[in-house]
Amino acid sequence: MRAGQFAPGRTIGQIRRNWGLYLLLLPAVVLTLLFAYKPMYGVIIAFKDYSPASGITGSPWAGFKYFEKFFHSYQFTTTIKNTLVISIYSLVTFPIPILLALMVNQMRPNRFRRFFQTVSYMPHFISTVVMVGLMMILFSPSTGLLGSLYQLFGAEAPDLMGSAGLFSSVYVWSDVWQHVGWDSIIYIAALSAVDPSLYEAATVDGASRFHKIRYIDIPMLMPTAITLLILRVGGLLGVGFEKVYLMQNDLNITSSEILSTYVYKIGLLSSQYSFSSAINLFNTVINFILLIMVNQISKKFSENSLW
Repeated sequence: MRAGQFAPGRTIGQIRRNWGLYLLLLPAVVLTLLFAYKPMYGVIIAFKDYSPASGITGSPWAGFKYFEKFFHSYQFTTTIKNTLVISIYSLVTFPIPILLALMVNQMRPNRFRRFFQTVSYMPHFISTVVMVGLMMILFSPSTGLLGSLYQLFGAEAPDLMGSAGLFSSVYVWSDVWQHVGWDSIIYIAALSAVDPSLYEAATVDGASRFHKIRYIDIPMLMPTAITLLILRVGGLLGVGFEKVYLMQNDLNITSSEILSTYVYKIGLLSSQYSFSSAINLFNTVINFILLIMVNQISKKFSENSLW
């Protein structure tokens, strides 16, 4: 039998020998089919004039009508631009968890290191609603901490939450503060797997701390970093809905209206189900194409890829 040739009898025999492992895998497979693949049937709403009364099968076909409607709408350029600005801005901050992990790895394993890690992880567990509420209180130009500091010097505080030009910066850097500690965990775990003999050998050879980071730590982190970067780029247009929607107001709407918030307003608030489904499907297809492209580029120029 040639290598790679499918042998049904051999496959069934392997399943019988490892039936316990496949039984453990079965719940995950069933949940994935029910909650990830079965709902994909609803995608055809984007190609129909969907009516809840008629149902998916009873609604008439509309073809690419709602895709063309979105491409020609005045919100197309605005939502795509705002989504890309926030997404690309977030990509710029991608190395920060890596730098934090490298810094933590250089600390001696004592109480301060554990305290530092705990403090950096804690903001991750703050809910999005509470996080945005804290931002509104702290950044209020009249009653917030920022406003009070400006008043001490007789100056007028800027309205950060109401500034369209600063919306992406406030969103991204508050997100960095909240999640940088949590995101660094996977890199710290990767560094903990480094063989201590490598550091000992580098010390014997006269390597400084900087050289150890450059020639031992960073190469060990690269496979993990590349994999996470591929996944991040694959969701480039998938900016989180909750935080953006909570931060939105009439003053910053020109910079804060992204694809996910527009889909929510069109689909649930305006009940234009087919139109919102078409926009969301367009978003998903673009993310899927980006994922494949970035994965192929990574496979071509490095040894790391998702498949």
